[in-house]
Amino acid sequence: MKLASLNQGRDGELIVVSRDLTRAVRATDIAPTLQAAIENWDALAARLEQRYAQLNDGQAEAAFELDQAALHSPLPRTYNWADGSAYLNHVQLVRQARGAEMPETFWTDPLMYQGGGDRFIAPTEDIEAVSEEHGIDFEGEIAVITDDVPMGVGAEAAADHIKLVMLVNDVSLRGLIPGELAKGFGFFQAKPASSFSPICVTPDELGDAWRDGRVHLPLSVHLNGDKFGEPEAGPDMIFGFPELVAHAARTRHLGAGAVIGSGTVSNPDANGGPGKPVKDGGVGYSCLAEVRMVEKILHGDSKTPFMRFGDRVRIEMFDREGQSIFGAIDQQVVKYQPQ
Repeated sequence: MKLASLNQGRDGELIVVSRDLTRAVRATDIAPTLQAAIENWDALAARLEQRYAQLNDGQAEAAFELDQAALHSPLPRTYNWADGSAYLNHVQLVRQARGAEMPETFWTDPLMYQGGGDRFIAPTEDIEAVSEEHGIDFEGEIAVITDDVPMGVGAEAAADHIKLVMLVNDVSLRGLIPGELAKGFGFFQAKPASSFSPICVTPDELGDAWRDGRVHLPLSVHLNGDKFGEPEAGPDMIFGFPELVAHAARTRHLGAGAVIGSGTVSNPDANGGPGKPVKDGGVGYSCLAEVRMVEKILHGDSKTPFMRFGDRVRIEMFDREGQSIFGAIDQQVVKYQPQ
């Protein structure tokens, strides 16, 4: 099943989207918003699935042509947005970039930060930034949405609480990160509003690409129209989503609508190296910080700039037949103009 939110009001209006992303039908008579649906998932999921089947069969009343530009992030805001960092290659590169050591516990204890969930950016909305000097970066990721998760849940049980999957652009301001982390209290200003793919899907919609709590498909990233990366999201994810959800719920209950991110999708080379750019025959990257660090390792200096005003990033994932699964995050960076 594929769901989305029309960009109406603070929490959007729930719609069901066809498998090929061409058609949609309102579902506000079942639940006004996706948040309301996820809070009552056991009672409402079957009705939403029925409408999804009707839509795909051409039997849904009042179906309309889907315009992805009219969509918000599936959850325009949430009570809980926590982002992990489950890809070892990414953690190694960004920590090396700021002269930090790898944590000894990385292999047993996931990294995770608490993000701001009060306002996400729509998937085709501009990324507003105060200054290019802040080091504006995109981060292509995957995220899941859970129902109510009890505190202390184990990873096996946590898997049953994963109801929806989507993509993420976790916008980062690299120039502000070292100073904030040096205070010993985590990110805040360095992590402005994130955005999510226009469509979220139930795990079964991914077929055999969803296994071991991971999405085993490449993530396509384009920067200013050029392919920047197509790393595989499955094999190098050290902790799967059940482990990440269980980690987030270790000492707290997670309310329905909690969003848990994977961290930046990242692959090393087959020989264990840090990965190569697409132009050099590699799978590329899902953020600029990685390519800058690789340039520094190989050439002694980072040459690729962070995003500038006017730059555009596109993040998307396709199934094995080439069909877009989640729609596209397609955003331009603009200078913030205070009102």
